[in-house]
Amino acid sequence: MARIPLRDLCGARSGDKGDISDLSLFADDEAAFEVIKAEVTAERVKALFGSLVQGEVVRYEAANVWALKFVMQAALGGGAPRSLRSDNLGKTFGAALLRLEIEVPDEVAAASVRRGRRAPLDAWRT
Repeated sequence: MARIPLRDLCGARSGDKGDISDLSLFADDEAAFEVIKAEVTAERVKALFGSLVQGEVVRYEAANVWALKFVMQAALGGGAPRSLRSDNLGKTFGAALLRLEIEVPDEVAAASVRRGRRAPLDAWRT
């Protein structure tokens, strides 16, 4: 087993409707989707965001497009026009979730098309 960040297996999209944040993960292939489906539960997402998400987190599966959708209630501090948060539209929730590390079989990690495509952090410091 390997421990890798979700960003190596999928992409994310997030947005808002009032005080509800909508977050979706889109896996690169079926094997990655099966691992993500097992590892990324509504409970785990709620725990990751802690006090930022005051309400319920519900997960929906869209297996035909290898996607998981999370609907997070009371997640935006009242919503865009009322919130004092710097991210009052919930756009950073997707990026934050992609940093979550999960356990995956070695063959799934090795097959990841995203893995190793990013430049090392030191390359940006020059």
